Amino acid sequence: MLELNKLYNMDCMEGMKQFPDKYFELAIVDPPYGIGASDYKRGGTQHGNSKAKCKVYASKDWDKSAPSAEYFDELFRVSKNQIIWGANHFISQIPYDSSCWVVWDKVNGDNGYADCELAWTSFKSAVRKFSFRWNGMLQGNMKDKEIRIHPTQKPIQLYKWLLSKYAKPGDKILDTHVGSASSLIACYEYGFDFIGFEIDKDYYEAAQKRLQAVMSQVSMFREVHH
Repeated sequence: MLELNKLYNMDCMEGMKQFPDKYFELAIVDPPYGIGASDYKRGGTQHGNSKAKCKVYASKDWDKSAPSAEYFDELFRVSKNQIIWGANHFISQIPYDSSCWVVWDKVNGDNGYADCELAWTSFKSAVRKFSFRWNGMLQGNMKDKEIRIHPTQKPIQLYKWLLSKYAKPGDKILDTHVGSASSLIACYEYGFDFIGFEIDKDYYEAAQKRLQAVMSQVSMFREVHH
């Protein structure tokens, strides 16, 4: 079985096979939506009519199709509860209804980008909303601004909010499509054990660097205060 508290450069389908049923208390995942968010051949900029120039990312093909039914079978096998971003794009693949969707209001003004992002969850509570600005250079926490290393990067603060609402002390957290490592940084800073997978080597290396920088900083801080 793979070691906890690490990010692995591997296919999550292979990675999940290494874990027994219901090993993770919670999976928080942001899989491809199948909407072409990774294709920047049209000039290296994202869609929308943002006034500021968009960051240029390498053209990739990871978002050509939504996850397969096999992916969801395996995800539900290894985790007790799930939070699945973008499920409104592939809801036909998830065979369970949910009363508890999470709405992330991006407070991004009037442009062509989505006002919100939605996550399906396996929890039984009501719909919950988290507001955090994420509009190009403008972010909800400008004092501690995040560098964008992935075209569909989500803020660390969003994952911290999810953990505070839906995870319990001692829970093990799974992220199958790590991207920028925001989820793993939130887990580490909040003291949760985690496993992350990222199949793309470039994103893996950038995410690993970002995660390691935080882990070394936090470790130094902990040592000083003990």
